[in-house]
Amino acid sequence: MNQEDLNALRERLAAIEHERWSHWQRYLHSKGTAHADGSLTIPPELVGKWARLMDTPYERLSEEEKQSDREQVDRYLPILREEVVPK
Repeated sequence: MNQEDLNALRERLAAIEHERWSHWQRYLHSKGTAHADGSLTIPPELVGKWARLMDTPYERLSEEEKQSDREQVDRYLPILREEVVPK
């Protein structure tokens, strides 16, 4: 793969990453309380849950939590198959 192809692949993957992040931000904002000053308050139970998830290695997550991460990776698989799997 030459540099031009690598740059194009990087852009395609970056677009997916941005969509993944945007999806998360929409979800996060939907769970919080927006204030007139532009700040957002996240319910303490979600802060606790997400802090626990941040501190838990993948292999120690529940199957449901692992599945959520797998679904995020699934966004990348079509491009990776196209680019990495021998034709």
